[in-house]
Amino acid sequence: MGEESDESFAKRLKAAERRSGLNEKDGKATAAERDEQSLPALALRAGTEMISALIVGVAIGWGLDRWFHTRAIFLIFFALLGGSAGVLNVWRLVKPPQA
Repeated sequence: MGEESDESFAKRLKAAERRSGLNEKDGKATAAERDEQSLPALALRAGTEMISALIVGVAIGWGLDRWFHTRAIFLIFFALLGGSAGVLNVWRLVKPPQA
């Protein structure tokens, strides 16, 4: 009984390694598949970074305008600041790593 469970465990372990890309024979194919799968994740993260920075900037500007009873001075300033922060975050996300 112990030998059967060891063989079953070894088979399941090899199958899990193959699926996760830890198998040395299939390393190149799984790396390409991983890159293809990470592209939608990268796009989603870039969009989230951009939108969240813009929302935070607009919220801060709107709050300051309400607090100081001004027109849209702070809203415009912080919307531009939040947009530029979002672009900077996306740039950091997609730039190639330095050697």
